[in-house]
Amino acid sequence: MAAHPPLHPDGPLSLALAVVGSSRPPLLLLDQGLKVIAVSASFCRTFDIDAERVVDRFLGEVGTGEWNRPQLQVLLEATAAGDAAVEAYEMDLKGPRSGGRTLVVNAQRLAYSDGAPVRLLLTVEDVTAAREGEKQKDDLLREKAILLQELQHRVANSLQIIASVILQSARKTNSDETRVHLKDAHSRVMSVAALQQQLATSRLGEVELAPYFTQLCKSIGASMIHDPTRVSLRVEADDSSTSADVSVSLGLIVTELVINALKHAFPGGRSGKIVVGYSSHGPNWTLTVRDDGVGMPKDAASATPGLGTSIVEALAKQLQARIQVESPGHGVVISVIHSQLAAVQNPSLSASGTAT
Repeated sequence: MAAHPPLHPDGPLSLALAVVGSSRPPLLLLDQGLKVIAVSASFCRTFDIDAERVVDRFLGEVGTGEWNRPQLQVLLEATAAGDAAVEAYEMDLKGPRSGGRTLVVNAQRLAYSDGAPVRLLLTVEDVTAAREGEKQKDDLLREKAILLQELQHRVANSLQIIASVILQSARKTNSDETRVHLKDAHSRVMSVAALQQQLATSRLGEVELAPYFTQLCKSIGASMIHDPTRVSLRVEADDSSTSADVSVSLGLIVTELVINALKHAFPGGRSGKIVVGYSSHGPNWTLTVRDDGVGMPKDAASATPGLGTSIVEALAKQLQARIQVESPGHGVVISVIHSQLAAVQNPSLSASGTAT
């Protein structure tokens, strides 16, 4: 039986032309010199170009020259030589009739056999709509962030106005007991206002705790420490950060514990200091508020918990943390501790070790 004659190097070309022409994605078949051998009907429809104005033209001559992109040409030439590959190359294309487009281009080097002419298969994906959708999404997120920060500013300002009204009422009342309660309310409102202001000025996402606690303590000190030379309030925190939700709970705990220390640790004009500490290691963290005041009263265990104590206990429970109180005879140390053991026992905890 006589052998079949060998195929011409371009023997499979007719099949390639048929495949390219009927391709749903826009395709171009180029020779090594970047001349168009075949074009898909989808390419012509997408870019509103007649097929006869594409075939046998160099890529840079397609349309009205909008495909004459030096960087793309260099990449395609390197791909034809086998020295590079064009994968997901994104480019903007502006045609006279098709308008501005954002395209993703891929090119593959084809070689039938040794000695066969090199061909390039160029695929084009129009991602204009997808990129526009992403831009709109980013714009909406940016607008939402701006509105949220504006809301936080307004809430902080409103809280400061409320605090001022409460303080004025405290000054006008003739009841010492009422005055004490109003001043307590004023301090709490001012602290919450400081929390809101700090969150409003911080970036969305993670909140750095050292500057956060520092600003909070400055606000508490300004409203409650009348003689800074007698009582000092400082922060000793590492470079930890946490989510905005968790930072609010921690800030409220600090507020209650510091206010409690200022009210009870230094009676009769006693001098001293209060230190807010925070440290973390992986999912484990400890928040402490310690003072060098008179210590715990002897009947503290039998005393009815006040509002501040209830608030701290509720917030600690929310954070899946435990409270530890120590009074070594000189001052008080109150610690809120979150340990790895708690994280293992409760699968609802986040990777950072705080409650989600």
